[in-house]
Amino acid sequence: MDWSHYRFVSIWDLPAPPDAVYEILERADDYPRWWPQVREVASVDGTTGTTRIRSLLPYDLVLTVRERRRDPRARVIEATLSGDLDGWIRWTVGPHDGGSRAVYEQEVEVRRRLMRLLAVPGRPVFRANHALMMRAGRRGLAARLEAV
Repeated sequence: MDWSHYRFVSIWDLPAPPDAVYEILERADDYPRWWPQVREVASVDGTTGTTRIRSLLPYDLVLTVRERRRDPRARVIEATLSGDLDGWIRWTVGPHDGGSRAVYEQEVEVRRRLMRLLAVPGRPVFRANHALMMRAGRRGLAARLEAV
């Protein structure tokens, strides 16, 4: 097993139409406004940007995010990641119980040296840190949708 490899799936059920959820998720530059752990997003060009993320643990992850698919009809957004993490992310938004279900998938290899050194003992902590970040993101998105 590669202890520096992670696969995450988070499911967010939200009381808003799928198109409204998708519209917010496709505006990555606005993530810091509603997702507390996304500290900074800077656009490089129309499909690439840099993102700085920090959750509960005392370190930042800096990523280059390159869009590889944006499909408003299917409500799918995919991007590749490089930097402190290498891999990919995907949002898929669909209808669910009169609202929406946003599914976040991520598969990454940790590149940050300290995290690689702490891969085995730190794995449960890193996974918990990710779960806290995703929980806060769902709450932030729900609040953002209520404000719109």
